[in-house]
Amino acid sequence: MSRFASIPSGSKRRRKWTTAIGVGAMLAAAGCGIPGLRKADRAAPLPCDFNGVGTQGSSSQIGWHEFFNDPALGTLIDQAIAGNQELKIINQNIQIANFEVLAWRGSYLPFVGLRASADLEKPSRFTPEGAVEDQLQPFPGKDFPEPLPNFMLGAEASWEIDIWRRLRNARDAATLRYLGTQDGQQYMITRLVADVSKNYYHLMALDNRMVVLDGTIAIQQQSLDMSRNMKEAGRDTELGVQRFLAEVRKNQSQKLIVKQDIIEVENRINFLLGRFPQYVERDGSKFLDLQLQQLSVGFPAQLLQNRADIRQAERELQAAGLDVRVARARFYPSLNLRAGVGYEAFNTRYLFNSPESLIYNAGGDLVAPLINRKGVQAVYLTANAKQLQAVYDYQQTVLDAFREVINSLSKVENYSKSIDVKKEQLASLEASVDNATKLFQSGRVEYMDVLFSQRDLMDSRMKLIDAKREQLSAIVSAYQALGGGTAPSTGIAALPTPLRQPELILEQPIELKQEEVAPPIPTAPGEELPPASGIQLLNPSAPVASVEPRTPVIVNPAYAGLPLNLE
Repeated sequence: MSRFASIPSGSKRRRKWTTAIGVGAMLAAAGCGIPGLRKADRAAPLPCDFNGVGTQGSSSQIGWHEFFNDPALGTLIDQAIAGNQELKIINQNIQIANFEVLAWRGSYLPFVGLRASADLEKPSRFTPEGAVEDQLQPFPGKDFPEPLPNFMLGAEASWEIDIWRRLRNARDAATLRYLGTQDGQQYMITRLVADVSKNYYHLMALDNRMVVLDGTIAIQQQSLDMSRNMKEAGRDTELGVQRFLAEVRKNQSQKLIVKQDIIEVENRINFLLGRFPQYVERDGSKFLDLQLQQLSVGFPAQLLQNRADIRQAERELQAAGLDVRVARARFYPSLNLRAGVGYEAFNTRYLFNSPESLIYNAGGDLVAPLINRKGVQAVYLTANAKQLQAVYDYQQTVLDAFREVINSLSKVENYSKSIDVKKEQLASLEASVDNATKLFQSGRVEYMDVLFSQRDLMDSRMKLIDAKREQLSAIVSAYQALGGGTAPSTGIAALPTPLRQPELILEQPIELKQEEVAPPIPTAPGEELPPASGIQLLNPSAPVASVEPRTPVIVNPAYAGLPLNLE
């Protein structure tokens, strides 16, 4: 007969009710002490265009080989992506984030381990344990050996049942941060492409400055020779000779400074490429006539999808929302199961040969925080503060991206107009230098008129070169600000190999309310997370005029600063 057979059925029901009431009391006590969450300030709605400028397509979809259309520059960019040290460091951050996902994935699975032990013990006869052993015999007429050895071989298992999704939410947060590091790598590539391109055009501008200085020195040397001849003929004084000579020496000194600038810019490019200083291949002969692809800005809503840093900030925002849920789950009881099975005996020959050597155990613990609830609350409120930081960081990233696009577009337009005006000014100054030289030969103007005309011509050429460099730099900045520079049209030979995306992101969808910050996450294995949940892109086939000029396109819930409330 079972030893429980004599217990009345009413006692069984009372035990069940007592257990249920105890568990309910633990849950109620855990839920009562959860503090409220703070809410984020609402951000301004996203504009529908870039201050009146908007196109259906975006230059960010054009690969850099096609956008720059310069084989030498394309080769430099390929080498930079293959050899840049900072990009290699970021690639290791991706590896670390991937291993973090694997670590959290294993945390909600059972932990099983093998255990083997051997020890030797001699208890005192004047202790309960020693007194009991002195009276016991494992076999009739045979005492336990003294000292007493003990051998054990078995398996142990423990499993925390993730009833509140604490471990799985932590895994999902790690997965989001892993994807965010990949977005960070893409953003680093856009910056690297822009940095190499800007320094490349700067190098071409310096080559053109050197050409202008050589041409100016040649013209001034002719004027110097002419002034010397006129002095020997008694038509001029030594003052004119010395002024022309000083101007020649000044420009010869300037050439050395430009030469040093060329060396520094070349080495800056070499540093970005991860190689030691060497000559950088380029052709600056057509620098002033260089034309890049015409910019297409798209719409701000597309910017949220195309900018890798915005996608990374959104991943961080989603991960911060899951961190709040992880911290919230610590208020509730945790259920831990444990079990073990094996063999134990004081002699190895009894370890497997006797069924009495078999040992096993099984149990479970339901533990809820009671005394140290302030510590749990502090972790929860800290997670809430970090979530607010992620909201404001996302908003700031969007604002900064919008600012970069507007500034770059404005700079491209203004410098393009400035170049047209400077070309007209340059044509006038070239004519004035030619006329001043002829008049000086005939003695109809002073040497100062020739000197000032040559100086103005050189300054105009230098400023035209600088304006062209600023224009190209602004185009590159606009290309980067729109999210361009991540997709080469012909591929990369040695691009760091991306890690395989974790197969499982979520086992079931996260149901978010209107007030929550973190956008929903897809559930299909291997499905890529959306870069900006809630963003509705414009129909590519729709005409631009169909967009209302003052109607906000769409606002990401996180960007809008909706209240944070996980209740």
